[in-house]
Amino acid sequence: MEDKSSNLKLAPEEKVEEVNSVELKEGVDKKQRSRFKRFIRAFLITILVIFMIPLMILFILYVVPGIQELGKGRNRVELNDKEFKNEISYKKQISLLEKDLLKVSNKLNAFTPNQPYIVISTTNNRFYLYKNKKMVREGFCSSGSYILLLTEGSQKWIFKTPRGKFRINSKMIDPVWKKPDWAFVEEGLPIPSANDDSRFEYGVLGDYALDIGNGYMIHGTIYKRFLGMPVTHGCIRLNDDDLAVIYKTLDFGSKVYIY
Repeated sequence: MEDKSSNLKLAPEEKVEEVNSVELKEGVDKKQRSRFKRFIRAFLITILVIFMIPLMILFILYVVPGIQELGKGRNRVELNDKEFKNEISYKKQISLLEKDLLKVSNKLNAFTPNQPYIVISTTNNRFYLYKNKKMVREGFCSSGSYILLLTEGSQKWIFKTPRGKFRINSKMIDPVWKKPDWAFVEEGLPIPSANDDSRFEYGVLGDYALDIGNGYMIHGTIYKRFLGMPVTHGCIRLNDDDLAVIYKTLDFGSKVYIY
């Protein structure tokens, strides 16, 4: 026979164990929720700090000076134009400024040539042609590439356009290019003698060339698609129309300013 009394005695113990397990689970859940809340709180504080620091910097850099200037403006005594212009101090200041402006203008005119001249920017690869101290033409050009060419020996060349003040030393029609040593090194060819026929090349410099010294020239090009870019071996390249105008405008001794 089944002992019913024994079953009745075990029932309360099972209930106690069940209650204990539930309490244990609730305790674990509370700890997890507490940790999660602390994590969320720390995360939000971090995000707030990250956003607040730039806002404080912007406030200090822009808002505070603006408030200070606003406060200064309230203390100013504003005068209308007529009263202000009649002030003795104003008239003296204007007189001094006009004298300084005249001095600067005279210095500028003294440095500006009376004859036509050209200004060349190697940064923007543009030229500006002046006549009677007024710009009469501007456009694109090409200047030095700054590429370094090395040989197996000790020779090396860097293809840059010199900067400074130069002058037109000579003018040529249908110029012939006498190839220097680096032209053969660049092509991987042996360097010929000084006056070898292979050094002379026709039709690659355009219709005109203006020599500015040390082997540098202002001339035309067959690579017109590259105008406006730094691609030359140091000379200044121009398109046909601009070159023709510059050739006719500049004369022997005309100034060339390159920067």
